[in-house]
Amino acid sequence: MLSDRTRLVAVTAASNLIGTRPRIAEIARAVHEAGALLYVDGVHYTAHCLVDVEQLGADFFTCSPYKFLGPHHGVLAARPALLETLRPDKLLPSSDAVPERFELGTLPYEFLAGTRAAVDFIAGFDTGATGTRRDRLAAGYRALEQHEETLRTRMEKGLATLDGITVHSRAAERTPTLLLTFDGRSAADAHRFLADRGVHAPAGSFYALGASRRLGLGDTGGLRAGLAPYNTADDVDRLIEGLADFLRS
Repeated sequence: MLSDRTRLVAVTAASNLIGTRPRIAEIARAVHEAGALLYVDGVHYTAHCLVDVEQLGADFFTCSPYKFLGPHHGVLAARPALLETLRPDKLLPSSDAVPERFELGTLPYEFLAGTRAAVDFIAGFDTGATGTRRDRLAAGYRALEQHEETLRTRMEKGLATLDGITVHSRAAERTPTLLLTFDGRSAADAHRFLADRGVHAPAGSFYALGASRRLGLGDTGGLRAGLAPYNTADDVDRLIEGLADFLRS
């Protein structure tokens, strides 16, 4: 689809529906060779992976701290020189400086403080880490990924023992996020069944209509089972047991 007419390419760094992590650095090289800019949606990615914007090759990288244990607001990372070239609609008296020209009035300072606290919290996951804040954050994400990978492997092994379930999350590189559908049963029914047993696994397409339709699931989607740093092996076992009971019901 790339041509000399391409100006901007937008891509997800990780699918919040099925966990797939595209090879962003390779995409970035192709986009830049075409003379275009790359916008990366990192909302789901940032919850599970250390972000290095330069290594990814993203011209614009967006996320929201609510995904990595912080408050709910938006974040955009981009080179100041690039932002200088963009002229957003804004109120006449508001500052024209970067990045203030993109802000809508008074900043949410309490959210910014909460975001810093969330970053520091992740940087403390590996309690033996030393060095700069960035070094400690990298160590924290390594601990986070190892924990989530262990739990994801446990969940996938458990699901493999159950008949009547299709797992749609199969990419070689993916987050610990699995989308499930059931033979002759609705994902919404599975969600309610699990909720009654204290297991939260929501059902739907989670705004990822393109991916859901491509998988043949229409706008309905499936049951999403996702893991986070605070999950335990017991959480995974209760999910598998709940699904087994659902399939027998």
